[in-house]
Amino acid sequence: MDLITDVEVKDAYQVLKKAVTHTPLQYDRYLSEKYGATILLKREDLQKVRSFKLRGAYYAIKQLSAEQLVNGVVCASAGNHAQGVAYTSCEMDIPAVIFMPTTTPQQKIAQVEFFGGKKVSIQLIGDTFDASAKAAKEFARKQKMAFIAPFNDHNIIAGQGTLALEMMRDAKKEGFKPDYILAAIGGGGLISGVAAYVKNTSPSTKIIGVEPKGAPSMQAAFDNNGPISLKQIDKFVDGAAVKEVGSLTYFQTKNYLDYLVTVDEGAVCSTILELYTKQAIVAEPAGALSVAALEVLKEEIKGKTVICVISGGNNDISRMAEIEERSLVYEGLQHYFVVNFPQRPGALKEFVSEVLGPNDDITRFEYTKKINRGTGPVVLGILLKQTSDLATLLTRLAEFDPTYIDLQKEPSLYSLLV
Repeated sequence: MDLITDVEVKDAYQVLKKAVTHTPLQYDRYLSEKYGATILLKREDLQKVRSFKLRGAYYAIKQLSAEQLVNGVVCASAGNHAQGVAYTSCEMDIPAVIFMPTTTPQQKIAQVEFFGGKKVSIQLIGDTFDASAKAAKEFARKQKMAFIAPFNDHNIIAGQGTLALEMMRDAKKEGFKPDYILAAIGGGGLISGVAAYVKNTSPSTKIIGVEPKGAPSMQAAFDNNGPISLKQIDKFVDGAAVKEVGSLTYFQTKNYLDYLVTVDEGAVCSTILELYTKQAIVAEPAGALSVAALEVLKEEIKGKTVICVISGGNNDISRMAEIEERSLVYEGLQHYFVVNFPQRPGALKEFVSEVLGPNDDITRFEYTKKINRGTGPVVLGILLKQTSDLATLLTRLAEFDPTYIDLQKEPSLYSLLV
C-alpha cells in the first residue's frame, strides 16, 4: 500500500480550484486569548455544501470514466458526503442514489434533496453508517453503478487534502507558521488528506486527530494494529460516528499522525454553544471536535500557533435543546435524581424550602403515586447556578431521602429515564 503525498493533493487541487470554495483561514481572537495561543480556524463550514466533503466527492467522481458513470453513482453517508455527491451529480448531470442511516438529522436529508434536485434519490436504511454502507455497496453491485466511498479511497483522501493546501498557503501569506493542526476523525478521510499534504511540506507541524469519546474507531485501530469494528458507538457526533475506519485511512494516519485525542460529547456540546454565542459560527458536532480538543491540549499549546479545521456546519436546529442539555450535564450544572417523596400533603413544599438551594431550579418533576405505600418515586431534574453548590445539595438530599439515586452514576437508568 502506497502513501498518498502532497503530489496527489496538488493534482486534486488543480481539478477542484474552480469547483469548490477557497474557504478562509481566520484568526480567532476569543479562542486565542482563552488559551494563550494563536488560534486559526479553517472555515470549511463556509464551503458550498457547508462541509469539506464536497472536495473528496467531486474529485473522486471527476476521476471516473464515461463508461463508469453511465448508470450513475451510489454513496452511503451520515449527511455531508451525501451532500457532496448530490451537488456533484447535479453539476455533472448524472443520477445518484444516496443511502443514509435512519438516524440522520432531517436537516441533512433536506440539504441532500436541495443540492441534488431531480438527479438524486435517497434510501434511509440502517441505524448506523456501517449498516447503510453495506446496503449501498450491495445496491451498487447489483445495479452496476459506481460506488463513491466516503473515506477509504485514494481520490477521496487527495480531494480532502486540498483544504490543507489552501490553509497552509494562506497561513504563510499571513505570516503564520502552524505548530499544530487539529482535525476531526470519523472514517479518517479528512485527517489522511490533511496529513498527506502537511507532513510532506511542513514536517515539523504536529497533526492531531480528534475523535468523539463515544466512537474512537481510529484509536481502536491503533490499539489493534489495524481497523477493527467497535461493538457500540454513541451516534451523537453523527459526522464522526463510524464503527470502523478504513484500511487506507488507517495506513495513512498511522504513518503521518503525531497522536490522537478523544473529546467527551458533552464538551463538544459546550463548544458548539460557545462558537455560536461568542463567534457566531454554526458548527455541527463533528465540526466542533477540533475546537473542543483545545481544552484537552491547553497546557501543551500555550504560546503556539494552532489551526483547527471547522469541518462542517450542517447542524439541525431542532437538536439545540439536546445540545444545551448535554452541555449543562457535562459542565456539572444539570443533575438528575430518583428521590422518594413522602405521600402526604406538603412534601413538595418541604423539599423546595429545605433541600433546594436559593439559586437551584427544578427542571423536571415526574411523580407516580403508589397505592398503599408511604413514599412515591420522583424523577427529578435540578439545575444549579454554579457547580460548587452540588456538595451541599447532595447533603440535604441525603437527609430528605437516604436512598436517593444519582442518575448520572447509573448510565442504564439515566438512558432509560432521562
